[in-house]
Amino acid sequence: MVVGALKVRLLIRESRSLKDKRQVVRSIKERMHQSFGVAAAEVDSLEDHRVAVLGFAVVSNDHSHAQNVLDQVVGALRSHPVAEFLGMEVDVRTMDS
Repeated sequence: MVVGALKVRLLIRESRSLKDKRQVVRSIKERMHQSFGVAAAEVDSLEDHRVAVLGFAVVSNDHSHAQNVLDQVVGALRSHPVAEFLGMEVDVRTMDS
């Protein structure tokens, strides 16, 4: 089993409140799940209305497939019209049975 984890930091410039931020974050999480089948959660900077730190996870039986899925998520987030991509951390590893 291969598990891939991606942590991204996004700037939501037009957010004026936590409500604005949560609406954008919810939209991003739903779109990434529908498009790429990843699980997603907001994992840090919960009280900062302009910065979102999101975690994404994928489980696969192939290392390159897991990496490819996370690369596609990064590509989609880099071109997001509202959230500016600030940075990322990625880790893909094989879990022994």
